[in-house]
Amino acid sequence: MTNIRPIGDKVVVKLTAREEVSRAGIILPETATEKPQEGEVIAVGSGKIVEGRIMPLEIKVGDRVYFSKYGPTEIKIDGEEYFILSESDILAILE
Repeated sequence: MTNIRPIGDKVVVKLTAREEVSRAGIILPETATEKPQEGEVIAVGSGKIVEGRIMPLEIKVGDRVYFSKYGPTEIKIDGEEYFILSESDILAILE
């Protein structure tokens, strides 16, 4: 992967690949399903600036997260899909 370093409170998330199966047991192709809203954090920015100080992010590289459907910006690097989003667009850390 190309090195990518987000700035500020931005986070780069790689989508997790998972097959969708209908109730009848048919495997649905990726084009027939909605984009997943979960992924793995691969890079984080330096933090959010609050009152002139940098506050580190709660999210860290390697976290599996669930994020808002309408918050991220989709990018492609070397044929793989990634999302860049603000820490505030992340709804939960999956444990």
